[in-house]
Amino acid sequence: MSSIGLGTYLGEPDDSTDREYTAAIAKALCSGINVLDTAINYRHQRSERNIGAALRQVIDSGEVKRHEVVVCTKAGYLSFDGELPADPRGYFLREYVESGIIDPAQLAGGMHCMAPAYLENQIERSRRNLDLETIDVFYVHNPESQLAEVPREVFRQRLREAFATLEKLVKAGRIAYYGMATWSAFRLAEGARDYVSLEEVEALAREAGGSQHHFRFVQLPFSLAMPEAFALANQQVEKHKMSLLGAATKLGIAVVGSATLYQGHLTRGVPDPVKRILGLHTDAENAIQFSRSAPGLITALVGMAQHEHVRANMKVALVPPTPKEEWTGLFTKT
Repeated sequence: MSSIGLGTYLGEPDDSTDREYTAAIAKALCSGINVLDTAINYRHQRSERNIGAALRQVIDSGEVKRHEVVVCTKAGYLSFDGELPADPRGYFLREYVESGIIDPAQLAGGMHCMAPAYLENQIERSRRNLDLETIDVFYVHNPESQLAEVPREVFRQRLREAFATLEKLVKAGRIAYYGMATWSAFRLAEGARDYVSLEEVEALAREAGGSQHHFRFVQLPFSLAMPEAFALANQQVEKHKMSLLGAATKLGIAVVGSATLYQGHLTRGVPDPVKRILGLHTDAENAIQFSRSAPGLITALVGMAQHEHVRANMKVALVPPTPKEEWTGLFTKT
């Protein structure tokens, strides 16, 4: 997996953005970026379809082979199809409730569901959108959002049932690996409402799939603005306190960082001492270099909706990561 991956979260759900994304994804794949990240609800399924179109283009041309690319998607939030319908509530009732895919009791916050039948339905839609037989990595999308409504034991049971379904889909060849893509679960202190223990989650995966389970990925924000995955010892493995990155390494789980540029906020204002250690030219380059150099982080995701984004980010990809000793010096008091 390349140290920089392409994200597809931002952008309008319109045809011109579709064309720009498809061209940017194809450019990235031909430039050496081989991690593509999306979700079925991103831009109302359009981002998945843009990845599918770009993949067909570069594979048919012979520039890239399918096995060289890692395609990751997510599901959990209710998703529209292509555009915002005139009656969103009516659409969800017809599409998911009246069809029997979702029991309203399984919804959290009126918008999140990780029930087995719903995940299976979304994965089938994603496979069609991406035009793929097998999705490389499937994430349950922000499952911790359910903790605002359901007791922790219900949350664990829902997650366990989701993992059992995903293990079944691995055996069927529809996905290769699965994991959790989170916003707050792994960045909070123990005791916080949305906090989740990675060791407990991995134990649920072992219950669902045995010691050779396929829960092998987690995604969380990691950036100069949100460094908790390294800086906060909020996890425990075999009774030892450690960071999320340390716990994932112990448990054999790959960590992917999202929000690398903090939705553009880190393209300016990076402090001079940080820039001196990271050693690149622009604030955006240094912010990407920070994330991709983190010990234990496998890939840093950056949104790339246009050709020029790919060209700019490839400048960082061509530079070696900051040495560990120098990088960890950012966290040393002086």
